[in-house]
Amino acid sequence: MELGKQIRKYRNERTLSQEALADKVYVSRQTVSNWENDKSYPDVKSLVLLSEVFAVSLDQLIKGDVEMMKEQINQTDQKKFGRLSNIFAILFLATLITPIPLEHFLSYAGIAIWVVIFGAALYTAALVEREKKKFDVQTYREILAFTEGKSLSEIEKAREEGKRVYQKAFLVIATGVITLIVTLFFLWILGELPL
Repeated sequence: MELGKQIRKYRNERTLSQEALADKVYVSRQTVSNWENDKSYPDVKSLVLLSEVFAVSLDQLIKGDVEMMKEQINQTDQKKFGRLSNIFAILFLATLITPIPLEHFLSYAGIAIWVVIFGAALYTAALVEREKKKFDVQTYREILAFTEGKSLSEIEKAREEGKRVYQKAFLVIATGVITLIVTLFFLWILGELPL
């Protein structure tokens, strides 16, 4: 973190010892040492007092840390999105591959297992969609840029937003086709649809 370096820099510029600074912000010398060595982080009250003692804004004092925290949050979001996407892909693949073997080998128990897998895939898909809306990424290019930690230019973003209408229409059609296939599959399993 940059804050420890910032505290040390401003303290040295004002020729304050750690103990003198500690007295001014009402903490122990050891606490100041821990801040400077990034072993602990000042609370909000201490940050305000430090900015007053150093005669700098809070923004100047913690600027490097804010940027670093934003980057860490962004990386965390990217990893979470990647994990959710991978889980969804696995569950979707399992939903496609497992119904016939499960029904063949386990009969109605196999169908129940498949329904659970299908439910888990739907739930994961909903989580992925929520993350996509949260970060306003809908098209493939937007998702790819997000997972790589990049952002699209305004022109590229406008182009991608134009594609969303077509993608939503495709999604509706694909959902209808999948629903039809699942319905026919269950009718076939229940013996209502001869093949």
